[in-house]
Amino acid sequence: MQTIWLSGAEWFAVLRIGLGLWWLESWRHKDKKGWFERGTGIAWATDVAGKHRWGFVRAGFEKVVSPRPKAMAYIVVYAELALGLGLVAGLLTPVALIGGLLLNLLYLVLMVHDWAEQGQNAMMALISLVALFAMSWQTWSLDDAMGLFL
Repeated sequence: MQTIWLSGAEWFAVLRIGLGLWWLESWRHKDKKGWFERGTGIAWATDVAGKHRWGFVRAGFEKVVSPRPKAMAYIVVYAELALGLGLVAGLLTPVALIGGLLLNLLYLVLMVHDWAEQGQNAMMALISLVALFAMSWQTWSLDDAMGLFL
């Protein structure tokens, strides 16, 4: 593989780190007080799910998220932080990439009617797949330093 400036493995590490920074920005810009104290994030998602055209989305949301809105708020917000930190540091990278891919796919399905968000979720999911299959933890990662996932 010929590349400019960095090796192929280093470019994949750049992609992984960039994705991690994207997750960290998603976490940083959230109104945590609104999410945790007023339930704004889950309330918004409840509204979106309640109007969803696909019955399985409405039913799944009612079964999994609606009974535990406070816990789900913490799970969503801190999952984004954990994904960002894991990808930037390259710690448990395959787990973070699969987790991020699944979260992006959940967001994609929930917000299927919100085209402004779809590009972001589709691109983040694609980057997760590429970084996973390219084994982007081989360079500039704690996983590599500790000899994990060889």
